[in-house]
Amino acid sequence: MSSKILELAKLFSKLGAIAFGGPAAHIAMMEDEVVNRRRWITRDRFLDLIGATNLIPGPNSTEMAIHVGYIYGGLSGLFVAGICFIFPAVLITGIFAWIYVEFGNLPQIEPLFYGIKPAVLAIIFGALWRLGKKAVKSRQLLLIGLGVVPLILLGINEAIALLLGGIVGAIWLKLGKDSPENSASMLVAGLNLSAIFENTIVIAAEVATTVKPALWELGLFFLKVGSILFGSGYVLIAFLEGEVVGKYEWLTQQQLLDAIAIGQFTPGPVLSTSTFIGYLILGIPGAIAATLGIFLPSFFFVAILNPIIPKLRESKWTAAFLDAVNVSAVALMAVVTFRLIVETLFQPLDLFAIAIAIVAGIIVLRWKINAAWIVLGSAAIGWLFHLSVR
Repeated sequence: MSSKILELAKLFSKLGAIAFGGPAAHIAMMEDEVVNRRRWITRDRFLDLIGATNLIPGPNSTEMAIHVGYIYGGLSGLFVAGICFIFPAVLITGIFAWIYVEFGNLPQIEPLFYGIKPAVLAIIFGALWRLGKKAVKSRQLLLIGLGVVPLILLGINEAIALLLGGIVGAIWLKLGKDSPENSASMLVAGLNLSAIFENTIVIAAEVATTVKPALWELGLFFLKVGSILFGSGYVLIAFLEGEVVGKYEWLTQQQLLDAIAIGQFTPGPVLSTSTFIGYLILGIPGAIAATLGIFLPSFFFVAILNPIIPKLRESKWTAAFLDAVNVSAVALMAVVTFRLIVETLFQPLDLFAIAIAIVAGIIVLRWKINAAWIVLGSAAIGWLFHLSVR
């Protein structure tokens, strides 16, 4: 094994084990290591890579690790950097999944999750707020996001909603600038007509099931998500809520929130939540299938697109499509976040959980505190609250 491959393995194993705080924090750590300390690539090149990760589906921080590995160590470096960055999070999440299945219903564990769940909602809301401010850069983009909301409310498949928002929005951004009012009306009407048409297909084909999926079905679902997941790892929550909980009923809403909490509690990519969910559904084989499915597309996207990044960044149509997809993803996240808040805090009404969510939300929005500390603190508060009411 070459010295470059060993260096990549050491660096990204370390980052994968200590990188708490979400994609922005992960990328900041990488920038310090590969630009400032090791000088493997220039800061300008690093910024180019950040732009490129927003042009393709998949988790941004994981794809940054894969890009750096490809540039520094070639094709072997691509796989080594990506796998080493992902593996610590997947291993830790898998251990938590086993603990959850074995002990999750015990009174000693439940108080911790009582405090964690409202904190997770606050963290998701904070991410939604930051992404929204970045994504809604104009009135046109705001209208695109609003136009996507009816698709989601009508029960449209999340991937189709994102693609429709991206395609219709890109066309409007590029061709409809002369008459924004008329274009806005056409956009919303077009999205709603598409929603009605697609909804008839979804309703006709959708059959609720409470049985366990086949292993290949689980792997294929996460492969699909990994192939079209734009915006942020947090958008994964929307896909899971819409299909794994709503359509297929492989998980309950409660289990989904617990899975998200574990994803926040552990270092590395947020998408390691898929490992936890796979384990809950089909044990160790399910964890492996879900993990491979959600991360595998990123390796292929980076390998194919890394050499043509400059052309992608120069394309005005690609940039318009990306802007429209990002704001559509924010709309999708907003709808799902609202549903989770209602079901977690108001069904039934839980004033103490609401108080935890509000305090955690203020902390998330006002101070740059690591999400892991917010989760840990809320878990402790939940535990103390249950002790006090015994």
